[in-house]
Amino acid sequence: MIADILTGAIRSGTSVMLASQGELVSERAGVINLGTEGSMLGGALGGFAVTVWTGNPWLGALAGGLCGLLIASIHAFLVLSRGANQLATGLTIMFFGMGVTAFFGRDFVSQQIVGFNPVAIPVLSDIPFLGPILFNHDPLTYLSILLVPLLWYVIFRTRIGIMLRTAGEREEVLFASGINPKLVRYLAVLAGGFLAGIGGAQLSVAYTHSWVENMTAGRGVVAVALVIFASWKPARAMLGAYLFGAAQALQLTVQQQGLAISPFFLFMVPYLLTLLALLIVERRKKSQTPEALGRVFAGEASG
Repeated sequence: MIADILTGAIRSGTSVMLASQGELVSERAGVINLGTEGSMLGGALGGFAVTVWTGNPWLGALAGGLCGLLIASIHAFLVLSRGANQLATGLTIMFFGMGVTAFFGRDFVSQQIVGFNPVAIPVLSDIPFLGPILFNHDPLTYLSILLVPLLWYVIFRTRIGIMLRTAGEREEVLFASGINPKLVRYLAVLAGGFLAGIGGAQLSVAYTHSWVENMTAGRGVVAVALVIFASWKPARAMLGAYLFGAAQALQLTVQQQGLAISPFFLFMVPYLLTLLALLIVERRKKSQTPEALGRVFAGEASG
């Protein structure tokens, strides 16, 4: 039972983890994107549709990322070019994503696909207990795990990371260096939308092999919350996503055991645990919020 829950934590948490990494990039640059849920839904539908049409889940995953990027670009334009409120715009984009995917996804509800299946890594997957938990997942899950140290390195050890963090802390420094803070933020939001779209595609093409309306069920919102839990650090965001996935797996395991617990309460468990974790972390840590988060830079780049 424990092995099932831990395996489910990774499988169920991967979509949230990818979305949280994308939101982390966006917020590091100073832009909150509550529309992550919309990007995930766009990615889930786009990935599933392209897999249906082509039979190639890799093309589906790429299409999912591009759909997530497209939806995020609307948020970026309204916030960065038109100066709209970031929170209100994010909520609008979230509901827009729900409506658009519900409309265009009607014909895909009953479709079947051959998506990504778990791939056991030779030798490692045979390790007792740990093998099935860590080394028997779909390819997108493996790639998402590799993404975390790569993203950490880019953010904290490269010039690109310095520009990203400066855009979220002291955007006037970038402006004084001749770098357009608005451009850096645009790219960060688009990258975040792409990762959220990949997360949505993982959900439909690898985890469930199906499409249903509003299938993300709030995962995008949880991803935004987990960035706070993570103190804007990739490894902690991964941990929070797997905590959410473990709660989801526990919910399914309890239902399979036939225990007399209300299914409505079980559905609440992952979200309650996420809120509890956020409350504990927020009480214990000193705020590490990027200084310019949510603030619009009105300057223009010189030359």
